[in-house]
Amino acid sequence: MAGAQAQLMSAAQISLWARTRGLRLEDIERALWEDRTLVKIWCMRGTVHLVPAEDHAMFVRGCTKRTDRALDWMARAGIPIGAVDRLLEAVRQALDRPRTRKELAVHVSESLGIKLHAKGGRGWGGPADAAGFEVGDRTLSVGGILFLACMRGIACSGPDRGNEATFVRPDVWLPHWRDMPQEEAEEGLLRRYLRAFAPASVQDFALWTYMTIGGAREIFERLGGELASLSVGGRTAWALRADGSALRRAKIERPSVRLLPYFDAFLLGHKEKTHLVDAAYYKRVYRPQGWLSPVVLVDGRAAGVWSHERKGARLSVRVTPFRVMAQATRALVREEADDLGRFLGTAVVSTRFS
Repeated sequence: MAGAQAQLMSAAQISLWARTRGLRLEDIERALWEDRTLVKIWCMRGTVHLVPAEDHAMFVRGCTKRTDRALDWMARAGIPIGAVDRLLEAVRQALDRPRTRKELAVHVSESLGIKLHAKGGRGWGGPADAAGFEVGDRTLSVGGILFLACMRGIACSGPDRGNEATFVRPDVWLPHWRDMPQEEAEEGLLRRYLRAFAPASVQDFALWTYMTIGGAREIFERLGGELASLSVGGRTAWALRADGSALRRAKIERPSVRLLPYFDAFLLGHKEKTHLVDAAYYKRVYRPQGWLSPVVLVDGRAAGVWSHERKGARLSVRVTPFRVMAQATRALVREEADDLGRFLGTAVVSTRFS
């Protein structure tokens, strides 16, 4: 699946449940914070993902061209890149153990002898003040520096401390961490992407990573003979040549029903979405400000949206089909909802269609 998008941790957890029969919520927690076989990082599109810990460098280094776009913007805005690099090095040295954002800010401020003060900003909830490092006549937000540190592979998420998130260096936190060169990582990331989303175009990969079309094309060209071209809806798309026989043999048992959460990776792999959702319902799935609705997937296409509410030991699931849904399909939706209740540890599940 090439990573589970995790702005909302609950959504990432449900993404993994939808693909893993018998998975338990505690399995994910153990993999993240005890076994450390999963890691929470910033990579494609500059967003938070859960990825296999052994692939940390591939996902981070493979998105270097995305990070370069952010640095180019900062340079054009007149932000001193040398000062940014010094801050990032101080962050790297500070993260020899999990630290909260506040602890990290104080440590970096004291180690470099620079001032910290509040800077106005905006978050999802509206206006807010955020701590910033004073560099000349500029104030660089702690959050912005931390974001760059995560995108450069200097930091990843550590275990929460109460209600506060922590950050730590991946080479300290991950048991079998290894780095890799940028080109090797980019090629590995493209292979992983195509195994999840082929057939796909250069434009699709560029959108998925948020690198430029030119940068994406360069990586495609390096793979060269590993790729097979296909015509899809009158446009050229690509798959891994080694996957050809498996794709030709692939079958699906119909009907197939899955409940996908907010921001599910399945809905984010291509620029053109007509193979996933009818145009009449596009805005029900792909909503303003980048929100993606939870989707009822039937035979690989969006057949409705859904929501859930958990109160104590009870889980309520509400499903809104786009069209009349057959009774057999509704029964499969209820089975999925019941298994979601098992995953979340609720004793009673009620499913309602509206």
